[in-house]
Amino acid sequence: MLVKTFGSAVYGVDAITITVEVNVSGGDLKYFIVGLPDNAVKESLQRIESAIKTNKLSMPRTKLVVNMAPADIKKSGSAFDLPIAIGVLGASDQLDNVDTLKDYVMMGELSLDGTIQSIKGALPIAIQARKEGYKGLIVPQENAREAAMVNNLNVYGVKHINEVVEFFKNENSLKPVVVNTRDEFFNNQYEFDFDFNDVKGQENIKRALEIAAAGGHNAILIGPPGAGKTMLAKRLPTILPPLSLLEALETTKIHSVAGKLPTDASLISKRPFRSPHHTVSDAALVGGGGIPQPGEISLAHNGVLFLDELPEFKRTVLEVMRQPMEERKVTISRAKVALDFPANFMLIASMNPCPCGFFNHPEKECTCPAGTVQKYLNKISGPLLDRIDLHVEVTPVAFNELSNVKQGENSSQIRDRVIKARDIQTQRYKDFAGIYANAQMSSKQLREICLIDKVGEALLKKAMERLNLSARAYDRILKVSRTIADLAASENIKAEHLAEAIQYRSLDREGWAG
Repeated sequence: MLVKTFGSAVYGVDAITITVEVNVSGGDLKYFIVGLPDNAVKESLQRIESAIKTNKLSMPRTKLVVNMAPADIKKSGSAFDLPIAIGVLGASDQLDNVDTLKDYVMMGELSLDGTIQSIKGALPIAIQARKEGYKGLIVPQENAREAAMVNNLNVYGVKHINEVVEFFKNENSLKPVVVNTRDEFFNNQYEFDFDFNDVKGQENIKRALEIAAAGGHNAILIGPPGAGKTMLAKRLPTILPPLSLLEALETTKIHSVAGKLPTDASLISKRPFRSPHHTVSDAALVGGGGIPQPGEISLAHNGVLFLDELPEFKRTVLEVMRQPMEERKVTISRAKVALDFPANFMLIASMNPCPCGFFNHPEKECTCPAGTVQKYLNKISGPLLDRIDLHVEVTPVAFNELSNVKQGENSSQIRDRVIKARDIQTQRYKDFAGIYANAQMSSKQLREICLIDKVGEALLKKAMERLNLSARAYDRILKVSRTIADLAASENIKAEHLAEAIQYRSLDREGWAG
């Protein structure tokens, strides 16, 4: 007897429905799985046989052929155990209502006793199942809330294969999981563990991060150890505009595919903050593997990627970020597959000014030999530095500021100003596809939008000459000054906006490192 069940394979951040055809026919005892399965799928028959026998069901003792269509797409992982097992039971007349199998997609890994283990990518699987008009989705209990974020689809969480067998005898034996996605999402958007009022002093750094958040600019913090660089960077997500539902869905899909969502998952409501260690590999940062998986830059999509101690990262690791930072996506190509992962993130980096950490320190003396500072800075390539808009020098906090009990501005006050500036930019770029913030402007748009008057032009020219700023600093200064003007609700870029933007180009100054 031939029976069809339906599963799903995740490629990139999307899913493809897989038809699992199971045929039990006369002949010698032989089991076959075809349709380009990997070893994990081929081994499923041993798990399935044990799970079926342990639960007093019968494994066919005749020829069994399992085909996974479309046969030209590689099937990987152990999550196909459940649709194959149900197909085997249906093809051997052990299910009462085989006709209902066509209405459901099911995925899950089987233990030898029939327990169903969790899977990766339940959210994109649910989205695809709804898109193709299936009545319901059956997934492990641990993934049920994640899949139930998708409305207009019945999602059933199961712990054991017996529950699935009983369900196809009586569809009322399981109740759909219901998640109020919108309420949970909007209720959790402003719950943060950190706040900017925890930071004593450093008002100029807070201002720089406010500008970065308002325009979507990349930034690098340069200062001695203990000055508060990491503390400030960790609080950046608290002043970013809240995620929209569409952004939250995109971000949650990526984390679902990577298996990073917790058991009680709901839509990711806060912008992600990823901080990989400096020993991270190229593939871990941008993504990779035989079946490519998202890397840190994709997990930071719609959020912040924080690279602490930037010069300590391998140069090859930093260089592979250059193209994704421009295109806001990364393409991972393999011999048989090429997948796109979104990677629209803000890069915030921090570094000491030299190996000992005290170059330009107001009180402590740098002990590095001559030329060491420049050699240290040269670990960061010019093309990467070119993609960082704000260079911010962080100085140690004075004792009187540390001991001051008066609290500064909290994150919500700063965030309100950032949201207003972003609203201005949304209106400005409404006719430009894929551009939402000042940092994403092209050179052509820069010439049209960032117009300056004669006074501003003279100021910029004087700064370029006196500070020996490099040519690449010019565009960055204009973009940042446009954001500063937006924060001030100014229609035009004024001289004071340019003056503030110029001071955020420390590393472009000739002779900065001595």
